Amino acid sequence: MTTSKVQRVLERAVDEGGVPGILAEFRDGEGRWFGSAGVGDTETGRERSPQDRFRIGSITKTFVATVVLQLAAEHELSLDDTVEKWLPGVVRGNGHDGCRVTVRQLLDNTSGIFSYTEDYAALQARDSYTPLQLVQIGLSHPAAFEPGTDWGYSSTNYILAGLLVERVTGRAVADEIAERIVHPLRLAGTYLPCADDQAIRGPHSRHYTKLYLPDPDAEIYDTTELDPTPYWAAGGMISTAEDLNHFFGALLQGRLLPEIQQKAMFATVPTKGWIPGTAYGLGVCSLTLPCGTTVWGMGGAVLGSWSYTYGTRDGRRMLTINTNADWAQGGWDDPIGIFTDVLEAEFGPGDSPEDVA
Repeated sequence: MTTSKVQRVLERAVDEGGVPGILAEFRDGEGRWFGSAGVGDTETGRERSPQDRFRIGSITKTFVATVVLQLAAEHELSLDDTVEKWLPGVVRGNGHDGCRVTVRQLLDNTSGIFSYTEDYAALQARDSYTPLQLVQIGLSHPAAFEPGTDWGYSSTNYILAGLLVERVTGRAVADEIAERIVHPLRLAGTYLPCADDQAIRGPHSRHYTKLYLPDPDAEIYDTTELDPTPYWAAGGMISTAEDLNHFFGALLQGRLLPEIQQKAMFATVPTKGWIPGTAYGLGVCSLTLPCGTTVWGMGGAVLGSWSYTYGTRDGRRMLTINTNADWAQGGWDDPIGIFTDVLEAEFGPGDSPEDVA
């Protein structure tokens, strides 16, 4: 189990990258290792801990995709169903047509639907949002391409997937995630908060943001308490490093989905204009590191919290990283650069005898 290389990158992330605090947890067949650097609270100086809960952003999408695939396995829906079948009249206008978009295209981001998260003005216009309002923001923009002809990362796809889960089951998507994934795996620190739950329950570090301003001296804001409604099924969940490693380990090992749905989830398409070296499946992605090693998992970002969970394709070696800030400096453009270096420290050549792809 490699730990010293990872620890050195964590310390550089604070000393050179300027992040307040960072943590990483690694697990394999031999056990768990936890490392951290910096602080979880800049006022008290409290260190980050293995129990820290944090907002996981788009890693939420993996949970939602897993629920949809479980419903497909139960013959409650088909990945080839149109969005119009389950959400009639919702996807219309500006070149969008729910009759031509399938459930699979929502999950692998080949729908052509604009991501509502790219409309910053619309997201600043209200205090809170319903899922349908988020969809409407996305649909107010023209379709980027014909469904199935290209790839474009869009959080609107997963708001629609969340609505679809609720339509099919008649229950809140948060309850479906809890019953199907959280409770069976005993993920004690994982949940999708309800609309009026702005605090993080349980132990957690503070979350800090510079609002993505590039100036090293930009003002820092504390966004630990945050309205979750602009994120919901596309990025609203809260979890821990231990829980994420356990979830992705189970997912990669095929313990959450039957074989047919497992193959569908991990059948990838090339990405475009996204994270270099990635290919996207259904709520998961492969990431080929600069050293040539390929790992599998997902990343997520929300104001004040960036996270990565990646590991070997067999799920036996998993690594989760979180920084309680959304900026980096000292040669890193953003926390993704830090995370890439952490992954290379653990999964790079010399640390594993076999190809992990």
